[in-house]
Parts: sequence; structure tokens; C-alpha cells
Amino acid sequence: MRKIPATPRRRRRTVAVIIFEGVHPFELAVPCEVFGLDRSYLGVPWYEFFVASADPTPVTTDAGFTIDTPYTLADLDRADTIVMPGWDSPDEPSGALLEALRRAHDRGTRILSVCSGAIVLAAAGLLDGRRATTHWAWTDQLERYPNIEVEPGVLYVDEGQVMTSAGTAAGIDLCLHVVRQDYGVEIANAVARRMVVPPHRDGGQAQYVEAPVRDADEENGLGATLEWMQANLDQELPVRDLAARAAMSPRTFARRFRAATGTTPHRWLIRQRVLLAQRLLETTDDPIDRVATGSGFGTAANLRQHFRREVRR
Repeated sequence: MRKIPATPRRRRRTVAVIIFEGVHPFELAVPCEVFGLDRSYLGVPWYEFFVASADPTPVTTDAGFTIDTPYTLADLDRADTIVMPGWDSPDEPSGALLEALRRAHDRGTRILSVCSGAIVLAAAGLLDGRRATTHWAWTDQLERYPNIEVEPGVLYVDEGQVMTSAGTAAGIDLCLHVVRQDYGVEIANAVARRMVVPPHRDGGQAQYVEAPVRDADEENGLGATLEWMQANLDQELPVRDLAARAAMSPRTFARRFRAATGTTPHRWLIRQRVLLAQRLLETTDDPIDRVATGSGFGTAANLRQHFRREVRR
């Protein structure tokens, strides 16, 4: 088998984000930034994008300014992807909004939520029988729905047609994940670079719950080691050697690594090697055995095993 990842799709897609009274500006801005800007410089047919309102316009954001748009829920019929920003209104979502989401789901539209927007998807019944996540402060709201398998520790959950993300910034992770699905890892990385954000963050949102602030010496020492690991993924990288490079004991290194990244050195390396292998498969003509060696997996069988496990997460 020459390539493990699916061939990136190149057709133009339409993305709609929903606004409403009290919408959070940042969570609205995330899909606007990723999908709504002109990125024709990337050489692919970028997304058509529009903002549709669930309430009469103009709507007032929770920051006090207003937003107007000519598009309504009826316009969602032409969207391939719909994004639902965070929802922490004391009011229940309107029946019109829930029905619009159900109709979109029934016709196969891809639906994303950012932060507490998952609560609206749950109210529409779109998360029944699926895994889902939301901001750690809102998981109790999601757990009120017994047919949802809530995963409170992750940054986002991809259940195919329906995807949910955790706190506000995790919406960036999910949107970049969608770009990676549609156009491949190189295009997603290019978008991330323009946004000055990492193309992929390891670990989960647990690392952001009352996380302690580390002193500069610790941060810089581990940061240099992480940078070296990234540049040497094709080598064997046992924890004892990495700890020595960081001037720490293996136990201290493992503890501080998890505090900084939210995951173990082993899990971090696997994820980074899978991403490197994906990039090599998409951008070079190297045979899979060479890709496996260059990404640190050693054999094609080992690469396939880890790749399949990672892309199903």
C-alpha cells in the first residue's frame, strides 16, 4: 500500500457559522479566521464562507457590540459544514435552531461545535450514541444526556460527521483538524503558521485546569529538549537519554514533560512521528519503508499500526 492517508479533497466547500444573541466573539472569530479568510495563495479552492443568524439581526455579542448578516438559518441548506460556537445562555436553544441542525445532519452536513456549543448539538440529539467533549467547566451539562459518551479530558473529538471541541482555543485545534482532513497536512500547517499557532497540540484540556506557572529555567530547559526531539524523530529517544539532555532525572523529566505537554514522552513521540510520516507520504515519492525509517518507526508494519491507531483517536 503506497499511502496510508486518504488523498486530500480539492473541491470547494461551503462553511457556515451560526450567530445568535450573546454569541462569544472569540469563538465566532475562530472559524472566521480559519475558513473565512482568502487563502487562495495556498493553491487550493478555499472555502466559501458565510455567517448565518439564528435570531433577528443585528445580534449583540456578550462583549456588547452588534453583528449583522443577511443570512439566516434557511441559508444553512447550502452549507457542507456548519460551526456552532459556544452557548451559555440561560435560555434553551430555539426550536428553529435545533430543527435546522437536525435537517442539516439528515442531509449529511458536517457539524462542528466550539466549546459549549456542544450543548446545542446535544439538545438537538446529534450527539446521541457518540463520543463528545466540551469545556471542562461545562461537562456536567453534557453529562445530563445519558446517551452521550462524554470525554472531558481531550481537546476535540472527531466522530465523523459530528465533531466537538473543548474550551475556546481548542476550536482552533478542531478547525485545523478539518483543514487537514480536507486539504492535507501541508496546507493545514501553512494555515497554522500564518495564525502563529501549533498545527497540532498533544495532550488534553486537563493540562489547562489550574495549571501551575513554571519558572523560566524549567520552561527553557524542557523547551530546548522538545525542539531537539522534534528535529531527531528518526532516532531512538529513550527517556533516560532525554532526561540527561535536559539535566534532569528520568522521573523528574517524565513529570515535568507531562506538566508541560499534557502527555507522556512516549505518546508525544508517537504523535509527532505519525505527523511526520503523514507529511512525508503526502509530499514525497519515498517508498513506505523509507518513510517508516525516516519518521522513527523502523518498519512499514510498525508505521501502519501506529498510524491507524492515531487517526482513529
